[in-house]
Amino acid sequence: MAGVADSMKEKEKDILEQAREVLRIEAEGLLRLAERLDGNFVRCAEMIFALKKGRVIVSGIGKSGIVGRKIAATLSSTGTRAFFLHPVEAMHGDLGLASPEDVFLALSNSGETVELNALLPSIRGMGCPVVAFTGRPDSTLGGLADLVVNVGVEREACPLGLAPTASTTALLAAGDALAVALIHKRGFGPGDFKRRHPGGALGQRLTARVSDLMLPRDAAPLVPADASLEEAVRVMDQSALGAALLVDRENRLKGIVTDGDLRRLLARGGVLAGLPALSAGTGNPKSVGADTLAADALNVMERHQITVLPVAGVEGQVLGVLHLHDILGKGTVRFNGNPSNGA
Repeated sequence: MAGVADSMKEKEKDILEQAREVLRIEAEGLLRLAERLDGNFVRCAEMIFALKKGRVIVSGIGKSGIVGRKIAATLSSTGTRAFFLHPVEAMHGDLGLASPEDVFLALSNSGETVELNALLPSIRGMGCPVVAFTGRPDSTLGGLADLVVNVGVEREACPLGLAPTASTTALLAAGDALAVALIHKRGFGPGDFKRRHPGGALGQRLTARVSDLMLPRDAAPLVPADASLEEAVRVMDQSALGAALLVDRENRLKGIVTDGDLRRLLARGGVLAGLPALSAGTGNPKSVGADTLAADALNVMERHQITVLPVAGVEGQVLGVLHLHDILGKGTVRFNGNPSNGA
């Protein structure tokens, strides 16, 4: 029995090592791709960003076609109008979907996909620029394209070197990189994403009003605007928000103190004792109304890199307070910069 158990362990060890080797090969391919990206990738992103009425037409055959469908879907959901066009269907009537205002994104690792290459003269003939994502810039596809982005890998993870593995991973990652580059160029935010994803738990929460999600005023961490910093810290300690709202006698919002403010104060060598709360916090902080859509409140949080947002009425009276997690539920979101609780 011991011999059988040892044999099973050896087989398990072999499978794990084979799987890890695949992941290592694919990871190495992505790292080399990241280093190799150049001005052609930048020109591709700028060409697509400059589209006014046109769309990105993504096309490929086989595994590249499957990846192409995903790239088109990711672009569409993040602010870039795109669709997938099968090369064979295009040659049988669907070419009518293309126009000179579009950009044609052709996908082929080898660059020798006959059906795709046969389509390109017609695409270029109508004045539609062609961008090639290929592993062989010197291929037929590379020669037919107006712009070539080299997405090649040194080797496939398949031990036979035949099944597209590392190459399709690199192609998929290049598509993601393009979509994210365009997200940054467009200033595409969570509210924009929500409008394209009305379903699902996050979509449902983003369609809610702030009043449905906020912590109401009677439960909010309120501190008199002339309170000491020590008093504000005591209130913050009793709250799970990491912030205290500073208000006047009419409950009008005057400022906010956050955990981030305290960290920055201590990093500068400051002390809590004897300081007024407002001197360490932020006066006239960002706020939203109770009827604001959660998606729009989330955009404010992202734009200003904050996670706590006061909710105020027309005359500035505090109605409540909203935390990032009130919108997203369980989980976290990572902003472009370093998340903080400051306003």
